[in-house]
Order: sequence, then C-alpha cells, then structure tokens
Amino acid sequence: MNQLPLDPADGGGRFPGFDVIAQSGHWDRATQSVVGSRLGLLPHVRFFTPEEEVVARALFDQILDQREEPRVPVFNMVDVRLAEQQTDGWHYESLPADAEAWRRSLRALSDDADARHGVGFADCAWEQQSAILDAVQKRGDDDWHGFPASRVWSLWTRYACTAFYSHPWAWNEIGFAGPAYPRGYKNMGVDRLEPFEVRDIRPHDDPARRDS
Repeated sequence: MNQLPLDPADGGGRFPGFDVIAQSGHWDRATQSVVGSRLGLLPHVRFFTPEEEVVARALFDQILDQREEPRVPVFNMVDVRLAEQQTDGWHYESLPADAEAWRRSLRALSDDADARHGVGFADCAWEQQSAILDAVQKRGDDDWHGFPASRVWSLWTRYACTAFYSHPWAWNEIGFAGPAYPRGYKNMGVDRLEPFEVRDIRPHDDPARRDS
C-alpha cells in the first residue's frame, strides 16, 4: 500500500484536488457526525497498555506502510473498537476472543523481536520488523506461539484495513466520494464519472510498484 501524501486532503497524489470532505454537505447528519469524528481530536488510549501501544503502533505502520506523518490514526481507531468491544461478532475457534488475542499476539511479537535482536519489536529497525512479520506470515497454518499463524495474521490485517479504509484520508487516496446516501449516483457504468469525482491520473500503475 502506498504512503499517504503530505497533504492528505489532495486526492492522495492520484486524484488531484479531490477531498471527500467537500462532499459532506450531501450526507445526512448522522453520517457527517460519524465521518467528521474521525478527523477530530484523537481519543485517549483506553484498551492497550503503554507496553502494548508501542508494539501495536509499529505493527500497524508496517502492515499499512505508513512511515511518516500524517498517518491515518489506525492505532487509535482500533483501540476504541477493542475498548468498546466493537468486534466483528465472531472469532476463530483456534484463537481466544479478539481482545485477548490482541494482547497475547502483541506479546508474542515482542518475544520474537527480543529473541532475534535483543530488543522489543518497536525498537527494531524497519527492515528487522518487516523480516519478523514476514516470518509470521510465511508460517501459514503452522503454529506460532500456540496459535495458527494465519489466524493471527488475519486478525491483525482485518483490524488494520478496516480502520484504515474507514478514514477520509484513505478515501481521498482511492478517489472514493463517500457514502452515496441520500444523493445517490446517476452516471452508472464503467469509467463514467460523476461531476464531483476526479479522474485517476495514474490509472495503469502497478500497485506493487508504487512508491508514493
């Protein structure tokens, strides 16, 4: 995933001049309130401990390749979900409930970092963190600290991506104009843009090779 631009309200570098918040006048009040809150002051951390926080922040930065500010505040959004028990309503039989799975998997991640490099995960260099996570992902369904590695990887990425793509800055990056209700869409069909949409200036980019 490419990094967010220094000006996250400028179409993510692919949709020049586009800012989804400019469309908020077409949303109902409930939607305006929910989306607007994601751009407001960050809530206090309520679920993660200080020790877990530094690991989780580093983990989310790795998964989403957010290396510099401004970052979508994924950590804070996940913390709110877990503090308020806003889960998906299910969890893998091979994992404990999400809250406990998060605590135990973050501790295991730090244990791996300490075994490899003698420091916690958050204190490892970027490339070291990447290698540790790559090793977890490549284990597939094999055991990782008592859990199937693939299930832990799914837990991490599910929460990370859900948070990231619920934020207006990420919407700008993909040219998404926000909820269609109540305005709706009239120009249905491939490559038929609405008046408020902006054309992608790099439509043929290989996502795997983007670096900005």
